[in-house]
Amino acid sequence: MNAITDSNSGASHSDVLTEVRGRVGFITLNRPKALNALSLQMVRDLSAALTAWQGDPAVLAVAIRGTNKVGRPGTPESLFGGFCAGGDIRFFHQAALAGDADLDAFFTEEYSLNHLIHNYPKPYIAFMDGVVMGGGMGLSQGARVRIVTEHSKLAMPETNIGLFPDVGGGHFLSRCPGSVGEYLALTGVVISGEEALAYGLADVLRPAASLPSLWQQLGDQSFASGADAAQWVATNLIADHAIPERATGQLDAFFSLARVKHMVDALEATTDNEWAQKTAAVLRKRSPLMLHVTLEQIRRARTMSLADDLRMERDMVHHCFYLKPGAASETVEGIRALAVDKDYAPKWSPARIEDVKPQMVQAFFASPWAADAHPLRALT
Repeated sequence: MNAITDSNSGASHSDVLTEVRGRVGFITLNRPKALNALSLQMVRDLSAALTAWQGDPAVLAVAIRGTNKVGRPGTPESLFGGFCAGGDIRFFHQAALAGDADLDAFFTEEYSLNHLIHNYPKPYIAFMDGVVMGGGMGLSQGARVRIVTEHSKLAMPETNIGLFPDVGGGHFLSRCPGSVGEYLALTGVVISGEEALAYGLADVLRPAASLPSLWQQLGDQSFASGADAAQWVATNLIADHAIPERATGQLDAFFSLARVKHMVDALEATTDNEWAQKTAAVLRKRSPLMLHVTLEQIRRARTMSLADDLRMERDMVHHCFYLKPGAASETVEGIRALAVDKDYAPKWSPARIEDVKPQMVQAFFASPWAADAHPLRALT
């Protein structure tokens, strides 16, 4: 297994490991102490590997996993148990305060990578064991096969830090059944692998203990063609796998309502339902402004292509950091409270859901770029 480089030669970066075994390209996210949180260099390394393999006739499929923060290096079992906890939010905080141009580069390049994965011409298989959140969802939701286990913990928790579910979150969450997308986006709640299956965010549930042998089997196959590889994936990973049904009526009753305030009012009024009371309390802790922005995002994205959604999210994330720059940014404040000072007491502005005005929300959807100058203008 090799560490990928910027140009496949030169200085290596061990946070992304790649190898080709058989006719399959294997990627291992190798930053376990940070739960494989994505840095700009990791995004670039992933993009470089996928772009190279896209045109390589020797590579007929791609598989991606994350390392576990525990386990003994060198044993196959130790390499499973954690996928990716998201983007490096400490970097976001530092870069925003310093005016670092790498902050813009990170989101432009990460969203381009998300688009590449969703449109990848070869089977791309995501081993979504352990934590799969934020940027980890961006690396996995575009996969041909999304494998979860009994240990999988999936979430788009961005409203907790004054952000919104990006990396194409508008696209894949809005396509969940009923109003599940609104629920997951606004609350940031963590769901299990089984729930992910029911909500259309995973394709197959496998025992975690079976992943090392499955990873090995992929590289042991003698695929003769891309069609051969695709057939093996369909037969061995997806065929005859039952998708559990999960009623969404309770979620729909609240999260289909027109406005965030209507949702919270209805939840708080349902005093005989413990779930409703807890959900209302969660929403009261989130950034009031970003709850409104997120609801607008999910509902707009429901009728948008992935490329258009990613362009919209690129506009939105620009405003998250620059509409109110520096420490005044809702996102910078949220990260400060959660990950830097860890006082868990963000000072949101506005402080209450009831005080968010429509014009505050609409400002996030005005693109700062002309169409022909947009950083993601090339996405189709």
